[in-house]
Amino acid sequence: MNKLKIAVQKSGRLHDSSIKLLKDCGITLDNGKDQLKAPAGNFPLEILFLRNSDIPQYLEDGVADAAIIGENVLIEKPKKAEVVQKLGFARCRVSMAVPKNVDYAGFGYFNGKKIATSYPFTLQSFLDKRGVQADIHVISGSVEIAPNIGLADGICDIVSSGSTLFKNGLKEVETILTSEAVLAKSPRITPEANDVMERLLFRVRAVLGAKNTKYILMNVPNEKIEEVSNLLPVLKSPTIMPLKQKGWSSLHTVIKEDTFWEVIDKLKAAGAQGILTIPIGKVVL
Repeated sequence: MNKLKIAVQKSGRLHDSSIKLLKDCGITLDNGKDQLKAPAGNFPLEILFLRNSDIPQYLEDGVADAAIIGENVLIEKPKKAEVVQKLGFARCRVSMAVPKNVDYAGFGYFNGKKIATSYPFTLQSFLDKRGVQADIHVISGSVEIAPNIGLADGICDIVSSGSTLFKNGLKEVETILTSEAVLAKSPRITPEANDVMERLLFRVRAVLGAKNTKYILMNVPNEKIEEVSNLLPVLKSPTIMPLKQKGWSSLHTVIKEDTFWEVIDKLKAAGAQGILTIPIGKVVL
C-alpha cells in the first residue's frame, strides 16, 4: 500500500506536539532515537524528521507528501504547498521589538534603522507595504541580543509569551503576523497518497473537535426541558432520559469549551441542576 510521507520538525517547539497529535489519532510510531525516518506500525504513513526551514522545499518538490509546520515558516519560505488544516498549537506571532528605553511613535521609527531578524522575507514584505527603508541583518539565532551588542536598532522575531524580549530589555511594538501549526500538503502528492491524507485529516479533525468540546449532563425539571434545550449549542439535539424521580429528566449533550461558563450560568438560571462535564476523547461528525 502506498504510504503518506509526512514531514515533522526534527527538533524544536513543534516536534513533541506533532508527535502527540499523530498518537492521539491512533497512529503508533516505530521511531528510535536519532532516526530520520520512522514508519507507522498501524497506518500507511512514514514520518520524515527534517529541519524546520527545509520542509517547505521538500513539500514543493514532492519529497514529502504532507507536513506539520508553522504557518510562519510557510510564509517566510513561500513554496507551493496547500494548508489543509490549522492545528491549534504552537501559536505565536512574528513581531518587531525595540529597546525598552526607545520612545516608539510608529513604524516610521524603523526608517534608516538596522533590524536583525531570522525572517527577512516576512520583514521586507512588511516594510515594503509601509514604504519603510531599513537595513536588514539576517541572523540565524539569538536575534534578541542584537540591540544589546550594537548590531541593530531593533529586531523582528517570533514571539510566544514575550518573556525572552523582556529578559533582553526589549519591548514588542509591531505584530507582523500571527501563526500556529498547520497540516499542509504538497502540490505533487499522488492520488493514492492523497487518499491516505484524507483518512489522516478525518482523524485529526476528530481529535481537534474533542479538544474544543465537553460532554455535559444535567438534571432538568420536565417543564423546563424546552427552555434549557434552547440554550444549548448542540451537534443536533440533546439526549433526554427520564429519572426515577417523577417530573425530572437527565439531559445529555456536547458544549463548546469557549462558551462553557456563559452557557452554564444560563442553564442554572433556567432550572438545571447537578451539572456534570466529562472530557471527550474524539468527536466524529
